[in-house]
Amino acid sequence: MASKVSLTVYRGSPKTGAFVGAPFVVKLEARLRFDNIPYKLGAGSPKTAPRGKIPYIEVGPTGEQLGDSALIIRKLVDDGVMSDLNSRVPPLQRAHDLAIRALLEEKMYFYGVREKWCDNYTVMREGALAAIPWPIRWVVGLIASSNVTRTLYGQGTGRFTEDEVASWKEEVWESVAALLSDAKKASSAAQDPFWVLGGDSPTEADASLFGFVASALVCDAAPTTAKIVRSYPVVIDYAERIHQKYFPDYEKWE
Repeated sequence: MASKVSLTVYRGSPKTGAFVGAPFVVKLEARLRFDNIPYKLGAGSPKTAPRGKIPYIEVGPTGEQLGDSALIIRKLVDDGVMSDLNSRVPPLQRAHDLAIRALLEEKMYFYGVREKWCDNYTVMREGALAAIPWPIRWVVGLIASSNVTRTLYGQGTGRFTEDEVASWKEEVWESVAALLSDAKKASSAAQDPFWVLGGDSPTEADASLFGFVASALVCDAAPTTAKIVRSYPVVIDYAERIHQKYFPDYEKWE
């Protein structure tokens, strides 16, 4: 491993000591903690982000900024700052790992965006844009919602009915729960974390999965997803064990 560097993770929220409702932020933090890499927190915003979205990081002492959680992780692995969690994973399991990440990041993510910015717009606006004074917050919220609506329609999620999206969300979490149930049975650890591929250490999919679980449980604008997640005890157990080991300094969801 290379010598340690100073990292600041910009989460889009000034709050510290707690998870935020953005899955890719929690994913990145989990990934850093899996490798015991210290980091600082910053607020930041999409306007100042190198790729126009949260999260992003700043690497000291150069001040280089990197955006997109997947590209950040890849860059830190290539630079020797982070370990390659999947380096010893057999090819077939690497494919499974990639499929789990795609299920969450390329499918479930858009269901979540719709729930937050369309189904629960006011709650999302008041939370995500709380730092912006009213009535500017109202204007920015309308612009953000309009942009999200267009994006979801182009991506496809915005073309389906509420019932259709709800059924697919249920399907995703049912599948995740089945994977975790098998992984838990294969684990010999009584209280330590168990991992989604059933191995004795985390893979990249675990950072993504924990990010989606934890963010759903703390986001007031995602009540439907939170209810689904809470209906699967094995999913909650999975997240609680990771929280206890890697995030003991963070408030836990209620």
